[in-house]
Amino acid sequence: MSDIRQGAPSDRDRLELRGQCGDCFGLCCVALPFAASADFAVNKDAGTPCGNLREDFGCGIHARLRPEGFSGCTVYDCFGAGQKVSQVTFGGRSWRQDPQRARQMFDVFPVVRQLHELLWYLGEALGLGPARSLRGELRAALEETERLSLQAPEDLQNTDVGAQRARVNALLLRTSELVRAQVKGKKKDRRGADLIGAALRGANLQGASLRGAYLIAADLSGADLRLADLIGADLRDADLSGADLTGSIFLTQPQLNAARGDGRTKLPPSLERPAHWSV
Repeated sequence: MSDIRQGAPSDRDRLELRGQCGDCFGLCCVALPFAASADFAVNKDAGTPCGNLREDFGCGIHARLRPEGFSGCTVYDCFGAGQKVSQVTFGGRSWRQDPQRARQMFDVFPVVRQLHELLWYLGEALGLGPARSLRGELRAALEETERLSLQAPEDLQNTDVGAQRARVNALLLRTSELVRAQVKGKKKDRRGADLIGAALRGANLQGASLRGAYLIAADLSGADLRLADLIGADLRDADLSGADLTGSIFLTQPQLNAARGDGRTKLPPSLERPAHWSV
């Protein structure tokens, strides 16, 4: 199977869509709510700083998040929204320095996070060879999404992210169909399927649509997921040991972080092997 990624976004472009905590004012640790669960050791309301947040906006238990009961923090990625809101939207002035604008900053952060997630998907779609016929539309959608993400705080608060997501998703679906058509024969369509705990060990899922599928705790060890569409698939605690994801599309780092894998798991080049996976 030939490499379908051609003219992919640069490493610099991808880096800007990854969380850089050193340039952020700990927004995910303040703006977002926590619910005591297997992912978080405590309850925390939106807009309330986490008790582990230091004065310098670093995490006081960063090296011990999982044993301390905060595995949800190790899974989360803001797609670079934290540093943009902190350094661009609010010009480097933190919510501690300007408490009157803190609520606005917390409201804007999840909006930009959603827009940056769309930018990640659009950037990947632009680099997929089989979707070259859509590059004009994809580029226009990327530029519009970037423009929305650079709006003033007041405009971001009023942005209809749902409408933009719907427009982008229609393009991504067309992209997916072109890419998955590279797999000959009938492809599995498990879009939105309930596959919680499913026994899919060694399954041939080449070119499958797993968009929005619930794969929580599914056994995907040794599965062939090349050219499978994984956008929005819930991979929490899914076993990806030895699985082949090298040609899968629209897979994100947070999805991998939420799953389990090992040294044999094959990943797309744009993603990193999570530190908590077995060797």
